[in-house]
Amino acid sequence: MAAAKENFFENVYQVVQLIPKGRVTSYGAIAAYLGAKGSARMVGWALIASHPHTKIPAHRVVNRNGLLTGKQHFDEMNAMQQRLEEEGVKVENDKVVDFGNLFWDPAKELL
Repeated sequence: MAAAKENFFENVYQVVQLIPKGRVTSYGAIAAYLGAKGSARMVGWALIASHPHTKIPAHRVVNRNGLLTGKQHFDEMNAMQQRLEEEGVKVENDKVVDFGNLFWDPAKELL
């Protein structure tokens, strides 16, 4: 079971590394792409575990409504928002502005 979890986490990391700068996706979209629809929380756990890996752009993954629900897992409270804004993503009240146009769906983009 632990090996399956590690493989899932690694698969999550591979997808997250493909999210272009200035775009965002959701935990659920990643789970669905990996054939694990309904496992959005598991994607979240993988991203929490990724923080020691500086090359994983976890800040580009938000909830299905564009909310920065994972922000408390970054070293600094506003780090997630700051990283997104550095890439040109506008955030207001912990929510990605224009989420629909910035949403990157791996199921469509990674054909």
